[in-house]
Amino acid sequence: MGRYKESTVELGGNSMKALKVAVLIVLTVSLAGCAGLSSTQQRVLSGGAIGTAAGVGAAAIAGAPLIAGAACGAAAGVVGGYIVDEVIH
Repeated sequence: MGRYKESTVELGGNSMKALKVAVLIVLTVSLAGCAGLSSTQQRVLSGGAIGTAAGVGAAAIAGAPLIAGAACGAAAGVVGGYIVDEVIH
């Protein structure tokens, strides 16, 4: 059996608190930016996000570069979201 060295990153109390605050701020700002989108823009955006997640997951399973999976998944998701919007309207 191969042995590997587990690497961990330890953050102190203040660093972890700052990280949590930063993540909360980023999430709040990103959600607030989606308030005035049209239905087409919402479908394209959500299709891209779902496609990105699916592409990263598929790349991780296949052992491919994650960035390639993210890019391909995002492109497919954006196109899929637009097609869904066109079919619905």
